[in-house]
Formats: sequence, structure tokens, C-alpha cells
Amino acid sequence: MSYTAMADSQTTPVFGSAADHLHAMLGWLHRLLAWQIALTRQTYGALAEDEYRGLYVPDAEVDILAASAAQVPPELLEQRAALERERLALDEAAHAAYDGGADLPLIRLSRLFGLSTFECDLLLLALAPEVDLRYERLYAYIQDDVTKKRPTVDLALRLLCIDAQQRIAVRRAFEADAPLQQQQLLHLFEDGQRHAPLLARFMKLDDRIVAEMLLDGSRTSGDEPTVAGSGRRVPAEPGLLAFTSVKLPQRRFQDLVLPDEFAGLLRRTVVEHGGRLVLALQGKYGSGRGAIAEALCSEAGTPLLAVALDRMAESTLAPFDAMARVLRGAMLCGAAILWNGADRLLRDEAAGEWRAALFAALDAFDGCSFLPLDQSWEARGLLRATAFLRVQIPELTYGEREYIWRARLGELPYDETVVKSLASTFRLTAGQIRDAVAMARTLAHWRGTTVDASALFAACRAQSSGKLDALAHKIHATYSWNDIVLPAGPVEQMLEICVQMRHRSTVLEAWGFDRHLAMGKGINVLFAGQSGTGKTMAAEIIATELGLELYKIDLSSMVSKYIGETEKNLDRVFTAAREANAILFFDEADALFGKRSEVKDAHDRYANIEVGYLLQKMEEYDGVVILATNLRNNMDDAFVRRLHVAIDFPFPEPADRLRIWQRVFPASAPLAADVDLQFLAKQFKLPGGNIRNIALLAAYLAAEDGNSIGMTHIVQSIKREYQKLGKLVTAAEFGAHLNAARA
Repeated sequence: MSYTAMADSQTTPVFGSAADHLHAMLGWLHRLLAWQIALTRQTYGALAEDEYRGLYVPDAEVDILAASAAQVPPELLEQRAALERERLALDEAAHAAYDGGADLPLIRLSRLFGLSTFECDLLLLALAPEVDLRYERLYAYIQDDVTKKRPTVDLALRLLCIDAQQRIAVRRAFEADAPLQQQQLLHLFEDGQRHAPLLARFMKLDDRIVAEMLLDGSRTSGDEPTVAGSGRRVPAEPGLLAFTSVKLPQRRFQDLVLPDEFAGLLRRTVVEHGGRLVLALQGKYGSGRGAIAEALCSEAGTPLLAVALDRMAESTLAPFDAMARVLRGAMLCGAAILWNGADRLLRDEAAGEWRAALFAALDAFDGCSFLPLDQSWEARGLLRATAFLRVQIPELTYGEREYIWRARLGELPYDETVVKSLASTFRLTAGQIRDAVAMARTLAHWRGTTVDASALFAACRAQSSGKLDALAHKIHATYSWNDIVLPAGPVEQMLEICVQMRHRSTVLEAWGFDRHLAMGKGINVLFAGQSGTGKTMAAEIIATELGLELYKIDLSSMVSKYIGETEKNLDRVFTAAREANAILFFDEADALFGKRSEVKDAHDRYANIEVGYLLQKMEEYDGVVILATNLRNNMDDAFVRRLHVAIDFPFPEPADRLRIWQRVFPASAPLAADVDLQFLAKQFKLPGGNIRNIALLAAYLAAEDGNSIGMTHIVQSIKREYQKLGKLVTAAEFGAHLNAARA
């Protein structure tokens, strides 16, 4: 291999493509290696031709190494100077071509990461064996060791530096906070020798950077991601394929259902911060957090790198290493970053290292980061170099939900009344409506029917349930208006509750009443009556009528003796309920809502604080909250006045008890001829709940006997119910059936 210098003052190189530039740079490297080989042969003479050179160290070589540095012959010095001038000319031509629109990866990397000419040459030196394996043999020859096929730091310094002073100065490029190491462009590794000095370490170009430098400039089609909008494809990021994806979004703000003022605010915010911004998008699932990020990137012509941060945190990846790769990938394709699953890390105090790595990445990224959040979170000094802004995505209005329902149902036949009812009853996000329609199609297919109202309502309820299931008991409502026996007054009040809920969107939003109501947009109801008078059944009927889920919360289980715990328990319930579109049924309200006592000590004062807090949460909730109490007289009058509806469930009179007895036995249940319902209604003063218990036990007793349900079975069941209630079995009540009761 002989050295032939490129003419100094001939034509200026012109680079029309990345391939032209790479070919020219490798040609320069080839000539540089030839010069180094010539210098080696000049220095070692015949020793350089020894076929065993590199396998042992002869005395003559030791003498040369021990002697003072050999003088470089003048002709080689001139050749080295010519190579320096050639390198400068290549650099100037490449930068000019890049500024003129040529896509030259090495120049783009140098500008993107602020690399010096020396650092760019290190990349070139490490890239050469990735292009042609013959460079491995050249490196081994120059390094006097057949096993050293990769360039070492020492080789790089000998090739690229003129003197010892320069070699010391450029070592800064290999430090941990220098671009090559910080951005993981170039890896240094030891080959068998533990604790090897820096000079003995080998250099290996990162696979992602190899792919980047060898991009041929071929353009993509469709919505494939591009490098900095150049039209060039984006290479995959090794090690992160399962957790990241890049695309050039096509979504527009016109495609989203958002207020124009809100969309304008987002645009201005991103523009004013020049892209260096952490934008926290707070909203429920399906509220369009990712879609907003896509729309902003689409308008800017910027790729979007989506990161599954929650799944990445569960992997075996090193947190800071993974984050560095994410940032590098975003920088290489000029992308913004969407950190999906970030809210989980922000809430998880146990994820200390991943949280720290995320904060460091957010602060270091010189671009726009999007944080989709389902709960409020503030940076509070965690970010020093980057601006942070949290925006709350507005909930859809009734009209917007109605529009989305029509758009999603599309060609499906639907009743306009059903669409209005769905939009009014379920305050779903756009994503939840999409999922509900898909689930309704699946339900209808499974049932062998068309997509009807029942399938749509069932799908909506499925979208709404979730966190509340872990905090409250879901009641599967089955009762209808025909099942309850009440005077006309309470029934009318129940119907009015349904009317208010059914038309709340029209009245509050379309007619503008919500502008006059800061709070209290929901309906707070008190059910008062003895146990068994129908309070739970009434709640089920309202839930069935409205097509909503019903969740029962035992208030006694919410109340804690520890200060602040009751409020935390209540806050968790109401937070989950807002996402569930559910009716909340607080049983045993007496546990908290008794007469407010005179404040004599701290305990009394705190008890009143708990009551006030629950009232506040009820007034903030925009759904139906039902409180059930057995002791209306013990309720604080000031509290009752703050409720919207109070329904008294009276103890049933004989006529009402007869209606209950008549309805409690299903039509398919075999009832003996001796059953005297008139006698049962007149003699036994029991509410509907106890009557249902009696009927059910009587049915089991009859089934055991293999007979129809007879009077004897019913009387024996009444006796068991009396025992549970602590009542005596007397002749005055049981009459002719006393012996059967005592049997």
C-alpha cells in the first residue's frame, strides 16, 4: 500500500449525495492510513517487514522504542500537511453542500451534537470496518497486533494528531460528558485486559449511528418517519424497538373535537417556547392527549417519537442508558417525544432511579416533550433548564358528545333519541365513545342481533367502570318500577330524579344554566326510612331507568379514627366515581351524618370537618349521590337543607303489604291453595325487605319437601325472621297458624 496525495489546488470537491461524501471521506482516510504505514516502515526499517512482527518484541524494536522520538522525514511531513489541507477542503465543501440542501449524515451529526472535526474523524475511523472489513487488517498492521482489528484510542491519536501536545488536548473527546460518550455515539471497550488504560481501549461505533451514517438518502412514502423532515427514513433504535415508535403524524387540529380557543392556546404555547418545553396534557383516557401531541407535530412538520415509558420501566434496561438512547433517537430524527405512561412513574415513589432518569431526560432534551397525565402533577423545581406547562384538556360538551356518537355510529341504524340519551347519560371521552361502539358491535355479534340501545348502554357502562370497583360494591340492578310498592309521592320524586338526570345536558349546557351554578350540578338525594322499606330497591330502579351503574358504599367503612384518613377515603371514591359515570349509594349514612354535636373537644371538631368535607365532595360531583338513613330524625337539619331531594320511605300499611306479598312470589313459583295473603298482610307488620326474606326461605323449605309453597312453609319462615328481629311468636299474630310456627 503506497501513499498518493490528492492534488492540493485542483478542483474543489462537490458532494451531491451522502454516498459521494462518504466515498471522499473514506478515500481521505485510506490515504491517511497509507501515510501512517509509510511512517511505520520509515521508523522501523526492516523490522516492519518481519513476518512475526506483533507476536514478539525483538531487541532492535526495544532500542527504537527506548530512544527519543524519531524525526519524521521532510517528505512525510509535507505529505501530512497535504492531508491536513485536503481534510479542510473536504470539510468546507461538505458544509457548503449541506447548507445548499445536500443530505450528508456526517455533517448533520456534527451540527446536531456539536462535534469537532476531530470527533467526526473518530466516527469515520470507527465506521470504516463497518463498510469494508479490509480496514480491520490495516488497523491490525499499523497497531502491530493481528488481534487488534478495531481502532484503539492510541491509533486514533497517532493518526489524527500532529504532536504530543495535541494528543493530550483531544483526550477531552473521550470523557463521559463529551458528546461522543454522553450521546452514546462511540463506545469504548476493553479486549481481555482488565482496567486497560484509555489508549488501549477499542472504539466501536454505535449500531444506530452506523445506520445513520450509511443512510443513502432514499426517500420514504406515506406517513413513514423522516430524518429532520428530509424525507429520509429513520433507522430503528437498537434495544428500544419494543418500547418506541416514530412517525410523522398526519392528524390535524381540524380532526379533533376541541374548542378553538384551547387549540389556539396550545399552538401559541409551543411557538413561544421555541420547542424547548415540557407540555403536560392532563385528561382522562381517550381525551385526546396523544392526538393533541400528533396535531401539534403535524402542523410543525415534526416527527413524533412515542415512548412506552411504563413498559420500559419494567424491563431490564438501565434507566439512564435507556433515556439517553431515547433522547439521541429523538435528536437524530428531529422529533418531539411523547412519554406515554409517565404518570405512573411520577406517582410511584419506588421507581426512584427511573424517575430520576426521566427528570434528567426532560431537562436535557432540546425539544418539545409531551407528558400525558390522568392526574394533576407539577414539576416544582425538578426542571431547571426547560419550561414546564400543564394544561387541562376540556371535557366534551353535550353537543360534542352527540356529534362524536353520530360520527362513530356511522352507517349503523340508530335512534336519534338513543344518541341523545347516550350523550346526556354518559360523560365519555372521544376515545371511550370509540371503544364503546366497537364493544357494542362485538356484543351484538355475540348475541346474534344488531347494535341496539341495550348493547350501546352496556358498552358505555363497561367503559365507565374501573377504579371504583376496588373501592365500592357494584350492585347489579335488576328491579323495575313494577317491583316497588310505595305511595304516589315518593314514586313521583324518584321519577323527577330520572327526569333531571335525563335532561341535565340540555338544561345545564344547551340552555346555559350551568353558568349560574358554580357547584351543585349533580343531584344529592336522601332516602330515609326503616330498614327493609325499599331504599336500596329504589336506588336500583333509578339506576336501571337511567342505564347507569350503581355502587354501594358503606359509610361506616369510610370513617377512620385517624385524622385525615376519612377525607382520603372519600376523595378516592369521588375521584373514581367521576370516571365511572355511576350513581353512588351511601348506606349507613348515620355513621357520619348524625346531629352535629356541640364542639367540646378536638374529636368533635374533627367529626364536623368530616361531615363538611363529604358535603363538599357531594356538591362537586355532577352525578347522582344517594344517602340512605334509618334515622331521619337524627339527621342534622342544616345538612338536609343542602340536599336536592329528600324521600321518606314509610313503613308499609296493610294494603301496601298485601301488594308486596302478591308481587314477591314469581309467577312460575308453585303456590299452594292454602296460602292466605290477606292474612299475612294484615297480621304481620313487616316491611318489604323482610317479606322478601320470608318468601325466599319458604320457597327453599317447600323445595326440600318436594311440595308447593304452602302456608306452613311461610309461617315457619316468618318465625325465623322474627327470631332474627328479636320478636316473639304470639297467638295474636299467628292465630290458627301458631302451632305451625312453634313446630
